[in-house]
Amino acid sequence: MPLNENTTRADDVAPATPHHTSSKGSPEGTSQGALEEVQSVQGPDTAERIDVENLHRHLMGPWKDLRQTVRDIIEDPALHKIDTLSYQDQRERVMDQMKILVDRGIVHRAYPDYVGGQDDPGGNIAGFEELVAADPSLQIKAGVQWGLFGAAVHQLGSEDHHRRFLPDIMSLKAPGAFAMTEIGHGSDVASIGTTATYDAQSQEFVINTPFKAAWKEFLGNAAQHGNAAVVFAQLITAGVNHGVHAFYVPIRDAEGVNLPGIQSEDDGRKGGLNGVDNGRLAFDHVRIPRTNLLNRYGDVAEDGTYTSPIDSPGRRFFTMLGTLVQGRVSLDGSAVNASKIALSIAIRYAYERRQFSSGGDTEATLMSYQLHRRRLLPLLARTYAQAFAHHDLLSTFDDVFSGREDTPENRAELETLAAALKPLSTWGALDALQECREATGGAGFMTKNRFTSLYQDLDVYATFEGDNHVLLQLVAKRLLGDYSKEFAGLDVGTITKYVSSRAEDLAFNRTGLRRVAQLIQDTGTQKKSAKALRDPKWQRDLMQDRVHTMVAEAADALRPARKMSATEATKLFNSQQVKLIEAARSHGELLQWEAMTETLGKLEGHTAQVMTWLRDLFGLTLIQKNLGWYVSYGLISTQRGRALDEYINRLLDKVEPYSLQLVEAFGLKQAHLRADISSGLEEVRQADAEEYFRKLRASSEAPIDEKTLLKLKGSGKRKK
Repeated sequence: MPLNENTTRADDVAPATPHHTSSKGSPEGTSQGALEEVQSVQGPDTAERIDVENLHRHLMGPWKDLRQTVRDIIEDPALHKIDTLSYQDQRERVMDQMKILVDRGIVHRAYPDYVGGQDDPGGNIAGFEELVAADPSLQIKAGVQWGLFGAAVHQLGSEDHHRRFLPDIMSLKAPGAFAMTEIGHGSDVASIGTTATYDAQSQEFVINTPFKAAWKEFLGNAAQHGNAAVVFAQLITAGVNHGVHAFYVPIRDAEGVNLPGIQSEDDGRKGGLNGVDNGRLAFDHVRIPRTNLLNRYGDVAEDGTYTSPIDSPGRRFFTMLGTLVQGRVSLDGSAVNASKIALSIAIRYAYERRQFSSGGDTEATLMSYQLHRRRLLPLLARTYAQAFAHHDLLSTFDDVFSGREDTPENRAELETLAAALKPLSTWGALDALQECREATGGAGFMTKNRFTSLYQDLDVYATFEGDNHVLLQLVAKRLLGDYSKEFAGLDVGTITKYVSSRAEDLAFNRTGLRRVAQLIQDTGTQKKSAKALRDPKWQRDLMQDRVHTMVAEAADALRPARKMSATEATKLFNSQQVKLIEAARSHGELLQWEAMTETLGKLEGHTAQVMTWLRDLFGLTLIQKNLGWYVSYGLISTQRGRALDEYINRLLDKVEPYSLQLVEAFGLKQAHLRADISSGLEEVRQADAEEYFRKLRASSEAPIDEKTLLKLKGSGKRKK
């Protein structure tokens, strides 16, 4: 609930009477009016107001000014989604919105200054993530154009490619597709079937789709608007396949007609993101100049000789794909923003909507019920943790892609961090949207209140830019490699610093000594168990032990694979896949907890106290989710397990009075939320109803309630 200059403290207003209020101040370093809000909801009475402005600064992160600039721009209704349009009309509207972004100059930040860019990779992503509040289709189409198609030219091409292709990509004169995925291989990019065979005589590459399963599929801009594509294909020269490389391929003329040899199909209406013209592409011996090979990591001379600065084909392949990690980085931040939108709407509504008598004349707000708090407040805690973890991810991305800290180790760390966080935030957004939808009842099911529309659009976030389970498997491989180097030959850097390598810890757990120690410690009062629950070291150790134990067990089980055939080794690895993916998920959650704890160290006073409660709520909810596992491994005693649920309820009661202020710190205006139930409309309805019944009770026309009548009859007191 953003703020303006008309300040009313929460403790100045009676809790039963909602008001439109806001707080004074605009955080240093943000645009004027960054925390202004026309309508806000007054929550419960609190003894002390937290520093919302400071929290807002931390939530906006290092690129807060750029984020605010984009937030200001997307208040323009021309950039907002209209759900009632046909998908064909949605496509045209989003294309027009793309032109607005170009005109407002917010699409050039990532590119080199010598082509009109600003060399600001982190700022570019930060601004891009905010577009989800306007229209997820706009965000994704912009991502296709400038974050995939343009980024592929930028990251995989040379300066010559930059000067030839990027100006038209930046200006939208050359809308383009990112043609990597094939219908037959999906995430298995190394096995794609499209070929690019070099013809030394003509000095051209021949791009060909040899079978139907090699058609490029699910490509934004491919069905209608794109006139070029970056095509990923197996590079073949002098009879040798050098693996997957990227090529700049024109696909349509100025009138939108397919060029010779280009085949395309329209994917049609989808389950969401219908403003993006997804389609398929195939190539029938399409010839392109040799110089259209994006040759940063592999080049072909006029005579067909292949050269590369990276000798290992495997390392070359993963290096090329690693340059495109920004898609995962941006989806992580965008999904967190979607969760912020959902919770801003639902929590505001929870303080306006009244349901059932609270014992007096005024009905109780939804948030006064324990179950409602249990549904929404852990999601709020998780969203805070995800937001802080995303800032770490985005800063790591900027360090690498700006060139300041671009080393193989840091690129490996970045890729692992993105693969760990993107699944959790995209699944988390879908979870938050669905829970908020249900928590707002029938009103939440109305399209105008955003939940269903956002859910449909974000549904595919869980499977593009890497299927979430595949990404977690990548993280698991890195964790396994850190535990036992014979399973992976690369140094994964500091990303796995949270996973202990101390074998004695594992032995300690297996012998049951930890269980005995905790049973002794818990002997006594419930209060003693509760005290341990709020110990951050205890929380961290438990989450770390879970990751370490699962990775160690899988590593032990996989040791025989070294002496097996490839088939048998694959079968053995498959037997540990579920455990490893769970370990990777828990590792990502630990990273989020760590990021939130680090931010806590930058806060002071009552704000730090409230945020500590919120951090504990996040950590203990994670531990409770896996309580059976912790008890079975002797890491939590049954007494402490019983104390856990009650302590979480106590945390909910502590956090709840500040929940509106915590939502307020997101800095989202009604222009960003655009839901009727977050506009103050429900508050007006409730006040109108309360006033009606007040006047009715005061009048002589008020009917007698039947229950009251029966009581009067029973007592013989009814007046005749």
